[in-house]
Amino acid sequence: MPDGKLALDPDLVRRARALAARAAEPVIAMARTHTTVSVERALLRLAGLTGADADGRPWVNHLTDAVADQVGLEHGVALPVWDALRDHRDLPALARATAAGRVRFRLPAGPDADTAGTAATRAASAGLAGIDARRAERTRLLRTLGDPPGPLLYLIVATGDIHEDVPQAQAAARAGADVIAVIRSTGQSLLDYVPEGATREGYAGTYATRENFRLMRAALDQVAAETGRYVRLTNYASGLCMPEIAVLAGQERLDMMLNDCMYGIIFRDINPRRTFIDQRFSRQIHARAGIVINTGEDNYLTTADAVDAAHTVTVSQLLNERFGHEAGLRDDQLGLGHAFEIDPKIPGSFRLELAHAQLARELFPAAPLKYMPPTRHMTGNIFAGYLLDAFFNLAGVLTGQSILLVGMMTEGIHTPWLSDRDLALENVRYVRDACGDLAEDFVPRPGGFVARRAERVLAESVELLERVADDGLLTAIAQGTFGVTRRPPDGGRGGEGVIARADGYRNPAAELLDAQDPHAAHAGHQEVPA
Repeated sequence: MPDGKLALDPDLVRRARALAARAAEPVIAMARTHTTVSVERALLRLAGLTGADADGRPWVNHLTDAVADQVGLEHGVALPVWDALRDHRDLPALARATAAGRVRFRLPAGPDADTAGTAATRAASAGLAGIDARRAERTRLLRTLGDPPGPLLYLIVATGDIHEDVPQAQAAARAGADVIAVIRSTGQSLLDYVPEGATREGYAGTYATRENFRLMRAALDQVAAETGRYVRLTNYASGLCMPEIAVLAGQERLDMMLNDCMYGIIFRDINPRRTFIDQRFSRQIHARAGIVINTGEDNYLTTADAVDAAHTVTVSQLLNERFGHEAGLRDDQLGLGHAFEIDPKIPGSFRLELAHAQLARELFPAAPLKYMPPTRHMTGNIFAGYLLDAFFNLAGVLTGQSILLVGMMTEGIHTPWLSDRDLALENVRYVRDACGDLAEDFVPRPGGFVARRAERVLAESVELLERVADDGLLTAIAQGTFGVTRRPPDGGRGGEGVIARADGYRNPAAELLDAQDPHAAHAGHQEVPA
């Protein structure tokens, strides 16, 4: 029998998920049999290695590059590094000696390999225990401070200067924002290293660094204590350092991270294989840390038509769900994305938006969906923009979305001022409070426009998934299936950092994460109400 308000065909829904799993499987197999320079650096960060040389080059890069040059990375950094560590006080001392050219790495064998492997595993275990402790801290704070009612209001702060971001983020949280997102500096996703320390020179965003994470986390905790509600922090785990940034987020108790299966490929021209390998490890870390991922399907609708390409959003959501589950993420950690981007001049545009939003809600009933406001059709008319944002807020409440990104009426003009944010928060608060639980009363007419539109998008999604499953996901990406842009499997940045694992490959962090029971590891508090 059909289920839900839209009466979706359950057999069609099951077929869609089965096809998504079939399309994802070759990519998952590839990720399981390969590593990248960033995955190896992530192990060193998890083991506690921090800092950089006088020129800002991180010590994790020094060690990983030296191992790659001297013995290769086919067996991972763990055995060569912890073998060499026997002659040095700690990882920082080894890194400094390596940078000075005083270390010769080897691939140990026999008892020496066992000794190095045991020491590396002990270090990785301690690192994961630290992430576990930060997760437990979040759970405790949610219990003692209280969780704001849904939908959570998600607001962006990004001046480029972390010391300017902090007071703006605190002001936004005091004004009612439940989630503060610090946009990353333009171009950081293309850096094959993570900058160190607090930064003040970001462009159109602020650099994602561990110290910046720490400063913002502390600032939001201060506001949480003042207001009596937990304030969530999000950043970006994408680009060439995705696994490392995921580790840093777990270490500094971030709550959400943007982490999409194809965004970096399509919009940043990062090598597809590098992206999928890095993503699997980063999502395993997110799963362990209790972090909710935010996927980026909304971006497709900035380059493709929101009506014609609606089914590509659904297909990407299904793929993100499959990749997330395989990496250990629970449904309540899958902040799948979609957006209110249909041209408002189209007759019935709001009804179309309701159909797409309700379809996402019913396909992923336990997921904390992240709904993005209009951007593509925002203009210099701030009054029309304010009205359009109100319609977006209404659609979010009507269809029971979990996370509403606060829309700005000045989206098409400039980076919003604090006063713009305050007005935008007033808009969404009014709609949320006035409508209350209106989602309970919104039931599309059986066989009506909304139900028929949702049914059509689902059917088109299944048709596309059949082609993707038959031809291969990498081929589909190369053909411009998602977001129009074509990205060949061997193109893009960072491909040289992909390495096939040899027999005897060791990465204790990956081993421990692969062995964890996701249902046991993530039982307990639901991170975001769906």
